[in-house]
Amino acid sequence: MSQKRLAVVTGAARGIGRAIVLELLKQERVVAGLDIDAEQLEELEKVVKESGFEVVTRRVDITDTGKFTDTLEALASEYDGIGILVNNAGITRDNLLIRMTDEEFDKVLEINLRAAFVGMRVVARSMMRNRFGRIINISSVSGVMGNAGQTNYSASKAGLIGMTKTVARELAKKKVTANCIAPGFIDTEMSRKLPEPVIEAAKQMIPLRTVGSVEDVAKAVAFLASDDAGYITGQVLCVDGGMAM
Repeated sequence: MSQKRLAVVTGAARGIGRAIVLELLKQERVVAGLDIDAEQLEELEKVVKESGFEVVTRRVDITDTGKFTDTLEALASEYDGIGILVNNAGITRDNLLIRMTDEEFDKVLEINLRAAFVGMRVVARSMMRNRFGRIINISSVSGVMGNAGQTNYSASKAGLIGMTKTVARELAKKKVTANCIAPGFIDTEMSRKLPEPVIEAAKQMIPLRTVGSVEDVAKAVAFLASDDAGYITGQVLCVDGGMAM
């Protein structure tokens, strides 16, 4: 049943977001990928087409509450509601606490936390009306255990966990679930730019002694989005090789 409902993924153009889009498409879902980068969205469309699928794309700045709201409402109207929302978009502005600026702190919370709140507020309406919904927020092990140099990022991801648990309690009676996935050290374009000694040091913190893949995260999202996960809500699933246990 849920395969026919529209799935919306923010930060969809590359990395974990792109992998999530592809995984959901493999499950024969209708997927809308949102991102601020028009060129990257074109690349997403190309990759999806080469994989034998089609994806709906929308360029939107999720920090613009009005435009983000309008985009989601238009999609909900066109597809008779939004069944799945994956709040994946996020940024980092790492710095030590004593050096972190107000702008670095505020910008990370604006994108990682506030925009997720806006997205959930919009989709909750159609989910409650249709008595079906899967909200999946991409948190981080940094939000579970903290991480030096990431006061802003850890705060945003920990806040996302608290917000998700509250939303799960509010919407449960309408058969809407809300869960978090907390990725650990994942092999992405960003992580590949780190010096090799840093990567090796990170691996030593991971019980499985290896970094995760974007597909690892995407498959976890696909499970929580499925009908099989209908009795799971308010949870944090760490996809981290045991890093935060």
